[in-house]
Amino acid sequence: MKINFLEKLLGSGFFTGYIRFASGTWGSLAALIIYLIPGFENPSLMIFMISLFIVLGVPIADKFEQRYGKDPKECTIDEIVGMWITLLFLPKKIWWILLAFLIWRALDIVKPYPARKLEGVKGGWGIMLDDIAAGVYSFISIQLIIYFFNMIYK
Repeated sequence: MKINFLEKLLGSGFFTGYIRFASGTWGSLAALIIYLIPGFENPSLMIFMISLFIVLGVPIADKFEQRYGKDPKECTIDEIVGMWITLLFLPKKIWWILLAFLIWRALDIVKPYPARKLEGVKGGWGIMLDDIAAGVYSFISIQLIIYFFNMIYK
């Protein structure tokens, strides 16, 4: 399966998928760096980018799977989407960003139910869906932490 340059760039999370160790963490870090660009935190822009990367990510992830095997480490576009979901509506404060990153990585690795089950879906959807689910879990977790923190320390 031939993967063109743009598909490689996006599918590998800006080539983080080709880093030999912890490619998912590097892909998540790439998403975080993009988030730090001034203005990227705008929810309308983030929702657009998340949606765009899901639409592009499914067929690209499908190609990566055909080329490299089941849920390949080279494909980190799913980590980018999951990280951005986690960061959605997050106050742009370094402590919340770091906590969100740690929660995302933990939940992406553990993949609580049904995220782990979604991994079993064939092709690009399987690659994307488990990280979308873990991103939603991470989003809910960080938002609840912020909510309770603000209740206690107001």
